[in-house]
Amino acid sequence: MQSDWLLLGPLDWMRYVNKQVRVKTGKDEEQRGWMLTVDPVSASVVLVNFSEVGGASVQVVMGHAVVEVQVLQEADRKTTEQLAAMFRPQPARSFSPDELRRRKESVRRWLEKNRLPVEEEDDDGEVLKVAAVLTIRAPYGGEDCRSSNEIILDRIQKLLETNPENLDQPGHT
Repeated sequence: MQSDWLLLGPLDWMRYVNKQVRVKTGKDEEQRGWMLTVDPVSASVVLVNFSEVGGASVQVVMGHAVVEVQVLQEADRKTTEQLAAMFRPQPARSFSPDELRRRKESVRRWLEKNRLPVEEEDDDGEVLKVAAVLTIRAPYGGEDCRSSNEIILDRIQKLLETNPENLDQPGHT
């Protein structure tokens, strides 16, 4: 149990991570969940509750509102792994050189069909440059686009999603 939550530091807060806790925030208010982490600046608590169908909900309790934290249960190995995997990126798919070439040419054709200037940026020909303001690296999906202009970045990413040859859509291999 802890009543001076804001006065604790990161090392003390870590004792609560990966444990099911009850966080009291007011006279009759409390939240329960598995503590995923604590923000070291604001002392805000991130709680996760897993649903029976495989999903999860995430709740942030602002640090200044925390009155008391009580550990209810230690996490088992499965729960600890689920918590650790919550925000871990999915493993990248690996593509053969031929598959990457097909993906790049599909993207090139689609962008040119939509009247956007596309050129290969480097000597290897692995990076596509669009309108001199955006680059697309292998494996040539929307998440592989980079640009300092957020408007152009968003529009190109949306355009790539509408590519009828989009190889990331179900049914394509």
